[in-house]
Amino acid sequence: MAEEQYQLSQEQIDFFMENGWIKLENCFSREQAAELQETLWTRLGMDPNDMSTWHTERTNMPWFKSFSISTLAPKAWGGICSLLGGAARVNPTASTWKDGFIVNLGTPAGHNTVIKPQSLKGWHVDGDFFVHYLDSPEQALLVIPLWTDIVAGGGGTMICPRAIDVVARHLYAHPEGVSPRMSPRGENPQFVQEEFGLRWFNEVAAGMPDEAFVEATGVVGDVYLLHPLMLHSASNNQLRRVRVITNPPVSIKEPFCFDREDGDYSVVERKTMRAVGKERLAGWRISEERRGIVPARVRIQEEMKRKEAERLKKLGVDVQVAPVAPVA
Repeated sequence: MAEEQYQLSQEQIDFFMENGWIKLENCFSREQAAELQETLWTRLGMDPNDMSTWHTERTNMPWFKSFSISTLAPKAWGGICSLLGGAARVNPTASTWKDGFIVNLGTPAGHNTVIKPQSLKGWHVDGDFFVHYLDSPEQALLVIPLWTDIVAGGGGTMICPRAIDVVARHLYAHPEGVSPRMSPRGENPQFVQEEFGLRWFNEVAAGMPDEAFVEATGVVGDVYLLHPLMLHSASNNQLRRVRVITNPPVSIKEPFCFDREDGDYSVVERKTMRAVGKERLAGWRISEERRGIVPARVRIQEEMKRKEAERLKKLGVDVQVAPVAPVA
């Protein structure tokens, strides 16, 4: 019902086709957001009212709870289905959101300091857990729910819509697959991520003009839906206002298809082909097998999760410490 009730309008689809992103407003309530963040500061081991305890600028928290998108945020679910060709194409096991919050508190050194997007060093495309191809199904959309209000300069995610074309054409030229850091298989056969870092992405962003960037601002309950090849980065929280988001991936059951006989392409597929500069990618196929990657963050988050669980137990909150999955 949510899929039908909250279908995107043609105007919204046209905007996505032009820009590679769309913001949906009022997808969940402040009450829902507050309930899910009830133990946030205990888990962080910080005091929301004492900045001296804010020992970490950005924290990618592990998760304990998951919940259905269609139940919590049916409007967002309708938008997701509209962009991916309907719920029948979406992987039901990857259609949940989790309480693995991403918290940006800024730093004393960065307070009231403007850092231009081109100078940020965290540019990347999501999906550190698989070898990337143009048609990869593992990351079919990048989703950003806002769990706190975010104003300009408040650490909102910075995105670079123009870079979708650059990333798409790079993947089109490498059907053998590239690492999550975009190094081709021939240059990095073991898909080592740390060695290459974010250099490729940061160089792309550094060459973009000021007007190529958008800061993801909004209020609690807003949800950004972005093309899976959207280049993005955390930004400097110069205001030091608490910023909380999540980045839940959405996957699809089958790889994207850019050569459909019936022409029934999803909006994301059409946007990808436009980014490559073609109306149909007849004959394009991946040339090597798909494979997963266990990212370094999994080991880091396992330890974070153990420590968070210990702090929660002191409050009488008993939680199960299940292993952190690569796609969390």
